[in-house]
Amino acid sequence: DDLADEMEDVDFEDEGAEEPDAEAWETEDDEGLEDGMEAPDDSEVTFSLHSASVFCVSLDPKTNTLAVTGGEDDKAFVWRLSDGELLFECSGHKDSVTCAGFSHDSVFVATGDMSGLIKVWRVDTKEEVWSFEVGDLEWMEWHPQAHVLLAGTADGNSWMWKIPSGDCKTFQGPACPATCGRILPDGKRAVVGYEDGTMRIWDLKQGTSLHVLKGQDGHQDPLTCVASNQDGSLILTGSVDCHAKLVNSATGKVVCVFKMEGTAPKAPASEGEEAESNSVESLGFCNVMPLAAVGYLDGTLAIYDLSTQSLRHKCQHESGIVQLLWEESSAVVYTCSLDGAVRLWDARSGKMISEYRGHSAEILDFAVNKDASIVVTTSGDHQAKVFCVQRPDR
Repeated sequence: DDLADEMEDVDFEDEGAEEPDAEAWETEDDEGLEDGMEAPDDSEVTFSLHSASVFCVSLDPKTNTLAVTGGEDDKAFVWRLSDGELLFECSGHKDSVTCAGFSHDSVFVATGDMSGLIKVWRVDTKEEVWSFEVGDLEWMEWHPQAHVLLAGTADGNSWMWKIPSGDCKTFQGPACPATCGRILPDGKRAVVGYEDGTMRIWDLKQGTSLHVLKGQDGHQDPLTCVASNQDGSLILTGSVDCHAKLVNSATGKVVCVFKMEGTAPKAPASEGEEAESNSVESLGFCNVMPLAAVGYLDGTLAIYDLSTQSLRHKCQHESGIVQLLWEESSAVVYTCSLDGAVRLWDARSGKMISEYRGHSAEILDFAVNKDASIVVTTSGDHQAKVFCVQRPDR
């Protein structure tokens, strides 16, 4: 507790150089932080029915009034953002729920656990309408215009189902995990990244691979994330190799590679210790300007200018970035990080607009509603929180 009291007085802005490895105090001193530290809580609503880390959150796209969260306690809940009231529990999972999301029209909600059990519920009746078991689940996503669910598994396959009929198609990748995937905005193609560094663009109707990026065109290490711009013409892939590749989705050609030279200096590894690793953790395109954001595990947020293919800004965080999201209709990018804070950045100036705190452990996932007035976060402190994000004129 004494440590926690001292920490309350630490100004993280100035002490980045001396700050101990963020991971260390996140995990070891959880109790001290929770009990003894009256950390500021900027949130409006706290949802605390989970009894372990909360891994994922998604908002219902139609009304933006409901959230679904999944956690390490093998549970998933659908609840109201306005007051944190539970609507229903998505019961029956036997492993950590790592994927959860609503269909494009908010009629269905899907939850998936690590062991590969996927369940779909009808939101208005709160009834389970479909379930299926695949191999170990890596990611899951709803189709942007149809009741179709796509998921990638550790055996390299990607699965596609019509819901609730369950009609199924599989896309066979290399014999290694399909680590990330995204359906392109046209709804006809999907991009899937794999652990061996390859990336494939699939034709969903034909079940065929349109383009494969591998070798020098692919990544040297596992892919961690993929994103596409609004019209689906460009794809961005991120990897453990710290590179982000910009790809033309029509030709499958790499347009350029963004390499982060000299991200925050890492302490050299002493004997017997592993050097601290860095990787691309999240990325995304701005809808209103030709900009892309890439978030790194070492805490660097890089804003790249797509028209000149150059680095525009580097926004430094004290600890690793877990995820980033762009506002739908402005050049504002949100980051959540291992230090438990959500930050808003103006991508034009590279300056931080505001910061929201309230968690006593790392943030593991977050979502922003359509008009960018609300941010919902999930954390290792077993809680989900709703933050009202004030919008000064931008």
